[in-house]
Amino acid sequence: MQRSNNDIWVGLFVLIGAAALLFLALQSANLLNLNFQKTYAVTARFDNIGGLKQQTAVKSAGVVVGRVESVTFDDKNFQASVTLELQSRYSFPKDSSLKILTSGLLGEQYIGIEAGADEKNLQAGDTITSTQSAVVLENLISQFLYSKADGSASPGTAPKK
Repeated sequence: MQRSNNDIWVGLFVLIGAAALLFLALQSANLLNLNFQKTYAVTARFDNIGGLKQQTAVKSAGVVVGRVESVTFDDKNFQASVTLELQSRYSFPKDSSLKILTSGLLGEQYIGIEAGADEKNLQAGDTITSTQSAVVLENLISQFLYSKADGSASPGTAPKK
């Protein structure tokens, strides 16, 4: 009887540990969002979203104020349409702007909100028009390499015209 009682406790402990590991894995991968606060949805259009995904953080002044709800392609404008779920306790002016930023040099991407100065605040269903697309590292490298190739003159000599 003592052995089966110990087996039950060990099994229960293993199940709780496995559930805790699963919870931590989902939280760290931004696949689980346990936010029970009220939100409102706004939409933004970007020319290039880089590696932006669902559940990516939306930050203002470094504070997470919402999450990316969905990312779709608008085949009429040929732009990415991003729906943001912002927490209701945070309100932003209608002329706020959005940027796709990166945490660190090669970290994950997030959306940064820069508050505007309009007296009216964003409401559910509004579209933010002032956006700045993601900076794609490959494009920067290719621009740098092509600019070096165009100015192939050695130091101390004038570039060719």
